[in-house]
Formats: sequence, structure tokens, C-alpha cells
Amino acid sequence: MVLKKELAACSRSKRNLSQRLCETETNMLAIISKYQEELNLATAHEHKVADEYARVYAEKEARGRVIDSLHQEATMWMDRFALTLNESQELHRLLAKAKAMTDTYSAPEEIHGLLSYCQHMIDLMAHIIRNR
Repeated sequence: MVLKKELAACSRSKRNLSQRLCETETNMLAIISKYQEELNLATAHEHKVADEYARVYAEKEARGRVIDSLHQEATMWMDRFALTLNESQELHRLLAKAKAMTDTYSAPEEIHGLLSYCQHMIDLMAHIIRNR
């Protein structure tokens, strides 16, 4: 009789443990599923951030190449203008000739303004070249 009671108690204990194990397994699967979902979201975010970083870096590199190219172009033109300005008085001579013609032939005010602007630009470029 004692053994029968003990067997019944063991059987109840076994069912109870089996039920708790099943509940624990269900809870663990839910936790694993939750963390798997969080991991997937984090991975997707990581890829998005990496793609954005690559895009921004590529834009920065492209912008740098454009700036370098523009700088080289501007330097080339400044060097050419400096050569023209320093080695030749051609610009000054042509401008003086144009001014003399406007005085002789009573040119419209727009022409005088244009020649003044040309003189200003020549002086400005000479100043930039001297101070670079």
C-alpha cells in the first residue's frame, strides 16, 4: 500500500514536472523568438546604417574630387592670366585703346561702364595673383 501511494505520488510529481517543463519550454521558445526578432531588427538597422555611411562617404569622396578638379582648373586659369598680365601689356594696351575710342566717338554710357568693369576685373585679378 505504501508503495502504491509512493507510486501515485511519483506519477503526480512526474506529471507536474512534465507540465512545468512544457511551460518552461514554451516560455523559452517565446523568449528566443523575441530575441531573434530583436536581432533581426538590429541587423536590418546595422545594414541600413552601413549603407547610409557608404552613400555619405561616396558623396564626400565625389565632392572632394570635384573640388580638387575645380581648384586645379582655377589655378590653371589664374596661372594663364598671371602670365598674360605679367609678361604682356596686351590687356592694358587693348583696354587703353578701347577707352580712347569711346572718348573719340562719344560711346554710350553702357560702353564706358563695361570698360570700367573690365579694368576693375583686371585690377582684381592682379591683386588676387599678387596675394595668393
